[in-house]
Amino acid sequence: MSSVNGIKKLSIIIPAYNEAKTIRKVVEKVLATAFPVEFEIILVDDHSEDRTFKIAQLLNERLPQHPVVILRNEVNRGKGYSIRRGMQSATGDAIIIQDADFEYEPSDIPALLAPMLRDGAQVVFGSRFYGRFWPKGMALPNMVANRFLTVLTNLLFGCRLTDMETCYKLIRRDALSGIELSTQRFDFEPEITCKLVKKGVRIVERPIGYAGRTASEGKKIKARDFFIAIRVLFQNRFCQKTA
Repeated sequence: MSSVNGIKKLSIIIPAYNEAKTIRKVVEKVLATAFPVEFEIILVDDHSEDRTFKIAQLLNERLPQHPVVILRNEVNRGKGYSIRRGMQSATGDAIIIQDADFEYEPSDIPALLAPMLRDGAQVVFGSRFYGRFWPKGMALPNMVANRFLTVLTNLLFGCRLTDMETCYKLIRRDALSGIELSTQRFDFEPEITCKLVKKGVRIVERPIGYAGRTASEGKKIKARDFFIAIRVLFQNRFCQKTA
C-alpha cells in the first residue's frame, strides 16, 4: 500500500495480562478489520499467570499469513511499561493501543484513522463520551472518575477533551518525538495526554463504542489508579520539561 498523508503502516500494540479468555478473539477481530493502510500487531504479555502467552503463540502458528510480534515481560511490570516496550518495537508511522479485554471494538479503528489520513491530524482519541453522558456498561464509579479526570485535564492544560482516559489513542510517530514516557501502570493515559498537549499537539476526538466489564470479569484498574492519575496530571502541569 502507498503512503497516505505520511502514513503507510499502523502499529497496533496490545498489552495483555491474564487475558486468556479474550486474547484470541481480540487478535482475530483486529486481523478481520479492513484497515486502509498496512498494519502490524505487537502483543506484549505482562508475564501473565494464565495461558495468555501460550494462546498468542498458538495464534501465530495457525495464522502464518499475518504473524503477530509477541513480547513477554520477565516480570509483571504494568500496562504503561508494556505499551512503552511495544512502542520500542513498533515500525509503523502511527501507533494505537488495543486493550486485550475486548472493551473496545477494533472495527472502530479505521474511523479514527480517517482524520489522520484525510486531514493530517497528528493525534486522534477515540472517545467513549463523545455525544453521550454515560457509556453503556461503564460502572458508576468509573464514569465519575473518568469524567472528573477529563475535566481536571481540561482545566490544567486548556484542553477540550471528552475522554482523556480512553485506551484508543492513535498517535503519529513524529508527534512522539522528544517525548519521554516513564509511567508503569494505567497512569500512562494522563502522562501521554499531558505531554502531547504541552508539546502543542492538537488532539482530535471521534466517537467509539464501548462494552465495559466488571472486576469479576477481569477489569484490572483499581481505585488507587484514580489518585495516581491526579498526581501525574499535577506533576506534568507544573513541571517545565516536556519529556
